Amino acid sequence: MAVTLAKALLTIKTEEEYAQVMKDLMTPQEIRVLEERWRIAQMLEAGEQSYREIAAETGASVTTIGRVARFLKEEPYQGYRILLERTAKK
Repeated sequence: MAVTLAKALLTIKTEEEYAQVMKDLMTPQEIRVLEERWRIAQMLEAGEQSYREIAAETGASVTTIGRVARFLKEEPYQGYRILLERTAKK
């Protein structure tokens, strides 16, 4: 039986390994998009800036910021929430 990508990703042990895997799996642009969305989620969670201020600082569109905000607050998946809570503990 094939190992799923999710299970394979769980075997990553260091930031360096993570970077190596991401460079193989995604294009540089795809990596930038993921990093941008993560940064937006962190900024929204901090609650100190408006969408327009976040857009000016990150270069992301207000539409992208709105989408991240919707997933952060309304969607059932709560992936951003999981990461935000776990990284806040460190």
